[in-house]
Amino acid sequence: MLKQILTHARERAANADGHVSELRRRSDARGPARSLSGALARPGLRLIAEIKRKSPSAGVIDGSLDPRHQATAYVDGGADAISVLTEPMYFGGSMSDLAAVRGVVDVPVLRKDFTMAPSQVWEARAGGADAVLLIVAALEQTVLENLISVACSAGAEAIVEAHSPDEVVRAIDAGATIIGVNNRDLTTFTTDLAVAESIAPLLGAVEVTIAESGVSTSEGAKRMARAGYDAILVGEALVRSPHPAQLVRELKGSA
Repeated sequence: MLKQILTHARERAANADGHVSELRRRSDARGPARSLSGALARPGLRLIAEIKRKSPSAGVIDGSLDPRHQATAYVDGGADAISVLTEPMYFGGSMSDLAAVRGVVDVPVLRKDFTMAPSQVWEARAGGADAVLLIVAALEQTVLENLISVACSAGAEAIVEAHSPDEVVRAIDAGATIIGVNNRDLTTFTTDLAVAESIAPLLGAVEVTIAESGVSTSEGAKRMARAGYDAILVGEALVRSPHPAQLVRELKGSA
């Protein structure tokens, strides 16, 4: 499944490659990006709330999700940033979702996708993203290093996602200042909060740390806070919740 997702991501990257000049022009026309690291480095457990219609592991979560309404509820609950899935085939997202969210919130917005090429970084900024996701497992080291540099040039920040100690070392060596540890195994799609707990000791020198996936309860949030993470990224639990603003408050207030 991961190979299929990455193949499709490369195809989308190739399409974006043909519009780099226009994307850079649109990026330059935007004002300065909001600081994701600034939002997440404040005291207390911070929360990135995600807009996600479906996933390979969960299937359809909410096919009729309204990104504007959902993002507004997240911010009302105290979300510190919004993550928007823009991968269309496997996650049901789009750049239109990103633009919709950007238009209704004043917190930093992350474009969460399988970013493979510089053109997609410029595409993210052109669409209103303040930050992009870079997945270590999907990128060769030189490509990862280059994409971090491109994000900086575009005025965006990069969350560099790792799933193992070796990938954390790669992220740090590439110059990552924000590292997200994904509790979900990208080959089996199973989640285990012990992944982030076991990797946490390696992140002491990292500016901002995020625990991603698998947090759906106050106890899960407490575990990630005790492990030393600055923030958690929560998607499926919030999308499924009939009261997402309340759940944001509970998760943040539990730690």
